[in-house]
Amino acid sequence: MDAHKVAVAAVSERVKKFHALQEPFRMYHGSTNSTRQSNRRVDNTIDTSNLNHVLEVDTAKKTIFVEPNVSMGALVEATLKHGLIPLVVMEFPGITVGGGFSGTSGESSSFRYGAFDATINSIEIVLADGTIANASKSEKQDLFWGAASAFGTLGVVTLLEVQLRDAKKYVELSYQLSTGPAETARRIQEECGKESNDFVDGIVYSMDSTVICVGRLVDELPSGSEPRHFTRRQDRWFYLHVEKAQQTLKKDPSAIVTDYIPIVDYLFRYDRAGFWVAKYAFKYFLTPFNRVTRYILDPLLRTSVMYSAGHKSGIFDYYMVQDVGVSYDSVEEFQSWLHEKHNIYPLWLCPLRLQRDSPDSGHGLHSEFSKPGTPGLLNFGIWGPLTGNRRDAINHNRALEQKVEECGGKKWLYAQAYYTEDEFWRHYDRTSYDALRSKYSAGYLLSVYDKVKVDMDAGGEEAMLKTVRTDWPMQGLKGAYKAVIGGDYLLQKKSRDVAKK
Repeated sequence: MDAHKVAVAAVSERVKKFHALQEPFRMYHGSTNSTRQSNRRVDNTIDTSNLNHVLEVDTAKKTIFVEPNVSMGALVEATLKHGLIPLVVMEFPGITVGGGFSGTSGESSSFRYGAFDATINSIEIVLADGTIANASKSEKQDLFWGAASAFGTLGVVTLLEVQLRDAKKYVELSYQLSTGPAETARRIQEECGKESNDFVDGIVYSMDSTVICVGRLVDELPSGSEPRHFTRRQDRWFYLHVEKAQQTLKKDPSAIVTDYIPIVDYLFRYDRAGFWVAKYAFKYFLTPFNRVTRYILDPLLRTSVMYSAGHKSGIFDYYMVQDVGVSYDSVEEFQSWLHEKHNIYPLWLCPLRLQRDSPDSGHGLHSEFSKPGTPGLLNFGIWGPLTGNRRDAINHNRALEQKVEECGGKKWLYAQAYYTEDEFWRHYDRTSYDALRSKYSAGYLLSVYDKVKVDMDAGGEEAMLKTVRTDWPMQGLKGAYKAVIGGDYLLQKKSRDVAKK
């Protein structure tokens, strides 16, 4: 904790200098799993990459104090030593605690516990004038909830207290076949209502075929069962395994398909292949897609390396990389629209509880989550290539944003945002957000909109006419090369080595 205080004091002094000049700054966190690209300029940057330590586990209170750049992988490793796990664990081991707090992140336990920020008890934050403050669900609630999803535009979060629960050795994961979006929405809601369920999500393989995955924590394997792994190099990618289960269920709808998955393998089951995004790399590089090539290329197909390569190559400019939530009664309309316009499959489904139960939580961008009876949403993860040039890709993404609005939905801001400023503030509480920025001396910092918006005019008309194949294959090779030499590959290898231990 002494070392933490020294590091935070250094951040505070640097922030004070920017505040005195009223000069906006950005934060450099190190390697990231964000779907938004960020650029580091040393002269206007607060470097928080060394705030990556686990400080204290309180087994009696079931909480853990961590610095913001502690990754999900490190968080799980630290808590499992005490027989505990966080209430919500994002699916990639490289996602950080601070990133989850800032990004309204959710996973398959969010149907019960809400987004990751709802599982945080308290934070330490360096305000925009350099003051070091503490905020929680019971003290300075406006600052606490305002900082959630604010992407550092109220200050620099330097410490978080994360809620934990009892862990078990395995997840008993059962697979259910659904034959259409209306049935899927109904059955997911039913599973979310069962107290015995710990995890619920789904994979959509086609308009009329979805596999709903329902998990329960267990300590013992049934007699004769073997654990199913998904994090080792030789393991089948999770979505391919579920696809195989889908075929079994189609042949015999009464069949029961169940796996017993070690807890870490379950929590990070989507890391290899980044759900299924890695399959597009095989297509781009004209590489055979089979178990042998997946095995050989496995180190490059972990999420942190792929995201880095995608950013550095610019290939994501021609993709839809979005997470959006829509109301359950709009699921059929929304999925039908997606099918007709883009025909991108698979899709990820994740039910999200948005209602905040904490008192006085109506602050910040998502102040409406404090209203009684706030309905849950079904998140769609939509990740896939788009047809046409850069201008076409922008138009496709903007059309998606408009459709989400029509369906009474929300877009999560760790994805790319194509809104105009007026469109953006129709979705988020500017009045509450601006009031907090004024109260806590943060008006000189970039706004959330400034930080998440896509520069749709970058590169001029020439860039608008390019397609993903314009500079093939050099554009993709450049991104992969930079990801490797930039350290993302080595960081991923270190993470795997820690997991093996």
